[in-house]
Amino acid sequence: MAKILSLENGKTFAEAKGEVVYAAAFIQWFSEEAPRVYGDVIPSSLPNTTVFTLKQPVGVCGIITPWNFPAAMITRKIAPAFAAGCSVVIKPPSETPYSCLAFSKLAVEAGIPADCIHVIPTKDREAATELATNPIVKKISFTGSTGVGKMLTELAAGTMKKVSMELGGNAPFIVFEDADLEKAVEGAIVCKFRNSGQTCVWYSLHIFKNLTLVRIVFTSRRRFTTSSQNC
Repeated sequence: MAKILSLENGKTFAEAKGEVVYAAAFIQWFSEEAPRVYGDVIPSSLPNTTVFTLKQPVGVCGIITPWNFPAAMITRKIAPAFAAGCSVVIKPPSETPYSCLAFSKLAVEAGIPADCIHVIPTKDREAATELATNPIVKKISFTGSTGVGKMLTELAAGTMKKVSMELGGNAPFIVFEDADLEKAVEGAIVCKFRNSGQTCVWYSLHIFKNLTLVRIVFTSRRRFTTSSQNC
């Protein structure tokens, strides 16, 4: 799996192996949570009355994932769907479809019914529109840009689908005057360069006072110089 992921995504083999372990963790977590999908008993204001709720599968879930984490973003969505008893239709990114296909093959081999997991490896944007508008699909889960997320949410409203959206934004990196600058710089480097900067925690804005800025610049230069020498 790590080899497939590295070849199609371009991240280092070490990062790819880390992502596969990360992806597997979602399967483990939700498989153990599945037996604990309980309902609730709610106190009633009426005498001799019991109020309770049941949790039931919503139905077919449309899954649309990004290319930066082609394994983890899929298991993160399909694992809870399976745990709740839902089938899934996955539209992986056209840049990285092979990880999804490989995971789907493993899922079927592990015992997931083939009718419960479908993959649509296509560049046709109409596939996402179909997932958002088809009445058979009862929920959409999307990770990607805010603009596309808004469009899918509007389309999903036509059939009253449930939606889960993890959308892009501008994340600031804030450093206070009393911060440990070594740790701050370490965190900034990890956030900025992890996965070539293609992550949801990549920051686009620094916030700190002028004195802190000078200290961070010198600390960062020292760290980068050391890293270059070690390479």
